[in-house]
Amino acid sequence: MSQRLKTLYRNDIVPKLTEQFGYKNIHEVPKVIKISVNRGLGEAASNAKAMESSLVELSTITGQRPVITRAKKAIAGFKIRQGMPVGVMVTLRSEKMYAFLDRLISLALPRIRDFRGISPKSFDGRGNYSLGIREQLIFPEIDYDSIDQIRGMDVSIITTAKTDEEGRALLKAMGMPFRES
Repeated sequence: MSQRLKTLYRNDIVPKLTEQFGYKNIHEVPKVIKISVNRGLGEAASNAKAMESSLVELSTITGQRPVITRAKKAIAGFKIRQGMPVGVMVTLRSEKMYAFLDRLISLALPRIRDFRGISPKSFDGRGNYSLGIREQLIFPEIDYDSIDQIRGMDVSIITTAKTDEEGRALLKAMGMPFRES
């Protein structure tokens, strides 16, 4: 499944973007370097089961085992001590990255309730895109009966694009369903 997006990029997207932006070298064409999937778990301090289920869910969705992120500082107001687990994250590259991006674009995003497209404004100024997903149920790999609570996650798509316009053109060519604003 991941090969589909990779060959689409090589055969169709690279020539299209080269023509659109007037690149002189093939290495100037923006490409997706990595995808970072992150889930913050504030309740992990009091609920160890939340951490376990999140590890299983993210590894099922991404096909790679997540790392546990820990608190850098103690925050008394949130009852968090330094070094406590506060989230899980996965960084995907190459084959797994393309497979995840393909599943996200073609299967998961269209399953969101009342979906009208994703915001074209969530770029960071350097061509990278961030997307918040409210529930893990949009991924077909997740079994509805096996989840204990609906939790969201953040997906960051890091590209080599120099500007937001180039990053938007790359993701749009890959099939990302941007909302017409």
